[in-house]
Amino acid sequence: MRDEPEIRVVVVTFRSGDIIGNFLDTLAKATSRGYEVVIVDNSPQLDAKTAAAGERPEARLVRPGRNLGYGAAANRGAAGARGSWIVVANADLSFAPGALDELIDAAGRWPRGGAFGPGIVNPDGALYPSARDLPSLGRGVGHAVFGWFWPTNPWTASYRRERGTPTETTCGWLSGSVQLLRREAFESVAGFDESYFMFMEDVDLDRRLGLAGWSSVYVPSAVVEHLGGHSTKRSSRRMVIAHHRSMVRYLCRQYSGPAYLPLRVALTVGLGARLLLALAFAKDSAGARTTRAAADVLPPARKA
Repeated sequence: MRDEPEIRVVVVTFRSGDIIGNFLDTLAKATSRGYEVVIVDNSPQLDAKTAAAGERPEARLVRPGRNLGYGAAANRGAAGARGSWIVVANADLSFAPGALDELIDAAGRWPRGGAFGPGIVNPDGALYPSARDLPSLGRGVGHAVFGWFWPTNPWTASYRRERGTPTETTCGWLSGSVQLLRREAFESVAGFDESYFMFMEDVDLDRRLGLAGWSSVYVPSAVVEHLGGHSTKRSSRRMVIAHHRSMVRYLCRQYSGPAYLPLRVALTVGLGARLLLALAFAKDSAGARTTRAAADVLPPARKA
């Protein structure tokens, strides 16, 4: 591995020993470029498998000593990178062969692209809607109210861009489960906002990249499989609460100033009511989930 690899991969882990090995194994087939891996482990105790992953020649293990949250941990792992690219990812991913090279090739077609996201496939073969528009009052309220019991409602479909064949295009934001970030762009906005402990930090990052003149680009020809929820399923109740808190923080920041105080109060009350319903009925706070088979809409994965 070169002294200054072209790519730094930052993987944030939390009790992820059972899956970090698969992440690293598939990553090795995802690119032919030089890369390094920084594992930022937010777990309260270090397990043997994560420790072993940190001993691989391409990897380095960072132990903050406490759970920093996702964005803060990602910032810690990205600090000091010298290559052109930073990948921020969850541990519960499997990269298709050549997927990371495919993202970087796409970046050459989008010189003002700051963030690039692949096509993300769930274990059941469904394509996850990972490229979305930024939340707005109209789409956000409709999605929040109807998404659980009416998956095809127009607000959810619009917000999640679930209609039509996926194509390489710009979007409002990309799923934080995995993003390729142009280091220049990432550093120009000072990385993730660490006031978001978990959830919405990806939305906020891509929004700020857009304000700084960078685009977020969806690249469905690059494919990864996402297990999903590995580190959050043990504490799903706390994660639902964290999700709603982050939504309140994000939306209220979009409507700051005295004139928007009534709106901020209404948003806070409304999302508080949504949280109570989510906890009472054990619903996934993310809303409706796509059912399209990835094989029907994604281009074939690139071969290594």
